Amino acid sequence: MNELLAAAIRQWVPLAFAATGGVVSERSGVVNIALEGMMLAGAFASVSAASATGNTLLGLLAGLLAGALVGLLHAVITQALRVPHILSGVGINLGMLGLTTYALRLYEGGGLESAATLSYPVMAAAAALAVGLTTLVLARTPLGLRLRACGENPGAARTAGVSVTRVRYGAVVASGALAGLGGVALALTTLGVFTENMTAGRGYVALAAVIFGRWNPLGAAATAFFFALGDAVQIALQTAGLGGRIPPDFLSLLPYVLTLIALGTIRSRNIAPAALGDPSV
Repeated sequence: MNELLAAAIRQWVPLAFAATGGVVSERSGVVNIALEGMMLAGAFASVSAASATGNTLLGLLAGLLAGALVGLLHAVITQALRVPHILSGVGINLGMLGLTTYALRLYEGGGLESAATLSYPVMAAAAALAVGLTTLVLARTPLGLRLRACGENPGAARTAGVSVTRVRYGAVVASGALAGLGGVALALTTLGVFTENMTAGRGYVALAAVIFGRWNPLGAAATAFFFALGDAVQIALQTAGLGGRIPPDFLSLLPYVLTLIALGTIRSRNIAPAALGDPSV
């Protein structure tokens, strides 16, 4: 049981960072399907920087910065160019998958790894801190009030003197930075290796956690742990030898099936921010 819990926490850390970032973006009114691409960018940049410098901290900072830059790209596309948010997110995800795959193949042998790695307990504590601080900022600070106002009623926020554009840019960049840290946790806290499409849909799972968690950081983090536990269970089942009797591909579907089941239980009552996806600035 202790091993299962430890494995669930390991799977939870990347999801918690990304889901928290998703909450920040979506509470400001910007749909963030691009979490997957942000995580990929963070994972690739962190391993690249740590491999080149041998410095774990620089790898972490590189991953955070890469995620933030992808967040800035999403903000520019949705806010300045007025491209539909979902279209922008899907395009970024596909673009980052292609870009990181191409860059990975430029390395000799097609492998990218770093001897410098991060401690999982440290990243788990950082993820919990990120969830707690985000909850506090959204609920108890003027910045959180302005951000929530931009997601609920941007017209009223503008009337009150709030720059909706500025708030949304900041929220999406912060979302990218957090998702980038999710990629860092995924890549630098295992073997320090980046592999092709290593996020494997975790960004979408994090977005599902945001929705099921009712756009609340604590709810999103709790839901992310539920999905992570499903992932840990399927790994434990394969390790126990059930992969010989049950197709391994079927077992690997378990966390995604849980995600679909969770989304299917959401009531039809509209609980999303009222202006989510609204391009008004």
